[in-house]
Amino acid sequence: MPKKFSTENTKAAAARVRKEEAKAVATAKKQKEVEDALWVEDDKNVLKKEQRKVEREKKRLEQLERKKEAQRLLDEEQASLKGRAAKQAAAAAAAAAAGGGGGGKVTRAQIGEALKREQEERTNGSDGEGGVAGKAVTQADQPLEENINRLVAADDAVEARSVDDAIAAL
Repeated sequence: MPKKFSTENTKAAAARVRKEEAKAVATAKKQKEVEDALWVEDDKNVLKKEQRKVEREKKRLEQLERKKEAQRLLDEEQASLKGRAAKQAAAAAAAAAAGGGGGGKVTRAQIGEALKREQEERTNGSDGEGGVAGKAVTQADQPLEENINRLVAADDAVEARSVDDAIAAL
């Protein structure tokens, strides 16, 4: 039986095709390198401009991140303050229910109750823990003094609350 294509060696033809493909890939790679080399930026001013642009973007992102962190901290602080404010509001409501007023003015009875409570806490605390030594004395710790401006004047003293009264007394 004779061969069909007796003029051509099949193995040699396959090797030739492989070589041509490898050569095409190599030329395409060289061509791409040459084209990329043409597009490389060599101008110093343009390179500086690009670098400044990159640094500006980086700085903007850092500032945005700092801003987000500050906002997060503010939110946390607000949440903690809301929790504390809620506790204080509950305590104020309890004091208002127990003491009556609680809103604006403080009555003498409320001051007296507060002083009694502090006195009791001080005595109870001193029995259990040996007292509080070196504690600064505050105005709230001292007893209330009588207003001397409103005391009844002695018999020989002249009392005048206005200029006209003072002139009349003289």
